[in-house]
Amino acid sequence: MAHVEKLSIALTPEMAAVVRQCVESGEYASSSEVIREALRDWKMKRSLQQNELAELRSLWQTGLDSGIGRFSNMDEIKAEARKRLLSQDAK
Repeated sequence: MAHVEKLSIALTPEMAAVVRQCVESGEYASSSEVIREALRDWKMKRSLQQNELAELRSLWQTGLDSGIGRFSNMDEIKAEARKRLLSQDAK
C-alpha cells in the first residue's frame, strides 16, 4: 500500500474479539487487514444494493408509465390470483 491513513475506530467488545480472533488464528496478518476486507465487502454489498434499488425504481416507473391496470380493486386482484393458481394446479 503506497499511502495509508491511520484512523481510530471504536468497536463493541464482541466485534473487537472477532477481529482479534481472526488475527490470532492466522487468518489475517493484522487487525487492519480484517477491517480493510470488511470495508471492501461492505462497499460491494452497498453497490449491489444501490444497483438493485435503481432497477426497482426503473421497474416501478415502467409500471406507472404502462397506464391504468385492468383490475379496479384488491378483490379482483385476489380473484385473478386464485384463478391462476387453480389453473396451474389443474395442469
